[in-house]
Amino acid sequence: MSRKEDYPLVSIITVNYRQAAETLKMLKTIADSGYPNLEVIVVDNGALSDKTVAYREAYPDARVIVCKRNLGFAGGNNLGIKAASGKYLYFLNNDTALTSSSIMPLVEEFEKDESLGAASPKIRYYYTPEIIQYAGFSPIHPYTGRNKAIGKNQKDNKEYDCIMPTYSTHGAAMMVSREVIEKVGMMHEGFFLYYEELDWCAAIRRAGFEIRYIGDALVYHKESASTGKQSPLKSYYMTRNRILFMKRNFALPQFILFYTYFTFTVLPKELLKNTVKARFNNLKAVVNGFLDGLWRPA
Repeated sequence: MSRKEDYPLVSIITVNYRQAAETLKMLKTIADSGYPNLEVIVVDNGALSDKTVAYREAYPDARVIVCKRNLGFAGGNNLGIKAASGKYLYFLNNDTALTSSSIMPLVEEFEKDESLGAASPKIRYYYTPEIIQYAGFSPIHPYTGRNKAIGKNQKDNKEYDCIMPTYSTHGAAMMVSREVIEKVGMMHEGFFLYYEELDWCAAIRRAGFEIRYIGDALVYHKESASTGKQSPLKSYYMTRNRILFMKRNFALPQFILFYTYFTFTVLPKELLKNTVKARFNNLKAVVNGFLDGLWRPA
């Protein structure tokens, strides 16, 4: 029988933002993974009170970092990185649920290939568990700033039970090696919320590492539990950070073409859609995100 020490240490890092009930549910699923050598780090971001006792009831060995400031997704995960000891760091949204294949297939792929820098499992929707959310990402188009989630909203018929290169991991569930973080650095905290993993993956590729989708691994995701599917907060950061990502990762001529497209195609469409649906707070958030994305330094 293999010993715990025979397996590389994996640090699970999850960030909670005033969604303790969701985080507790997620922690209780960690045992389902069956992986024998784990450390679990909960970053309680923008905490109003210390819920360490509750988290440890759900997962007794959890290390809890209570942060009274809201540092956002990137800042919260970076706190977890600083505390982690694992050879591999597994970033999981607090609204995910683990399965018996959530960890081991990822670790096995990393152990086989030192060129692998980051990887994500197949992600299916928690409430419609046969439907895929993510089976890899296509590249970002240099002029539209758009890409596609491969397999999204398709029934899982095992077509994506494979390992393949992907443009980016998915922020809900992504494993990164410690070696990569030491070479590339942590997530860029200027994003605060959304696009951090895309930006991080761009830096990882530039450092010469590969990014893969591991279809033998599976995680379920409830999606947008913290921000809401149509919240002004999400509208603001998705708008601002799309612009910021393009500014940081594409050459100036490409960015100018992207910004022209965004200004005269995407922005009018978003303004019209939110006006027709009387989502005036979202409308304001889109405008503010557009302006802040233009002027915010990369």
